[in-house]
Amino acid sequence: MASLKQEGRLWVLQRDGELISDIDTDMIFHNQYLAITDIAKMGQYSFDNLEGFKDFAGLAKPNDIILAGDNFGSGSSRQQAVDCFRCLGVKAIVACSFGAIYKRNAINSAFPVITMPNAKASDFRHLEVIVLDMDKGLLGSRKIEPMSGVQKEIFYAGGLFEYAETLK
Repeated sequence: MASLKQEGRLWVLQRDGELISDIDTDMIFHNQYLAITDIAKMGQYSFDNLEGFKDFAGLAKPNDIILAGDNFGSGSSRQQAVDCFRCLGVKAIVACSFGAIYKRNAINSAFPVITMPNAKASDFRHLEVIVLDMDKGLLGSRKIEPMSGVQKEIFYAGGLFEYAETLK
């Protein structure tokens, strides 16, 4: 069973000491790669269109966690923008807020997206190893919003379709 407690390196997506906000789905997974349908091949293009983080895919390691500002994943309903991180083994994204469609796609795919409204880049060190406890609501020693009950159930089931099977 998947665990609500993860340990990994924290990618602090920042510019000039501030978390980057408004990272849209085109910055996460550029539209030029939309013909790729094999999830195993999507990871190599993660953040390929995000200035300052174009090397992310080559440097990311399994269990990494991403920290960003407001409105992460805004834009289109591009599922590849969730799947590219899953392909790389990224364990979660923590952001001040999320685009509504991105958040729903991630939850449905059992990919943790965690809200931390008052996150500040200065509270964390880029690539520090940190514990994310999605049950207790902590990123290191800082408070995050814990997963909702339904989000946990979908996460444990492995996705929305798998969760639906448990309701029969």
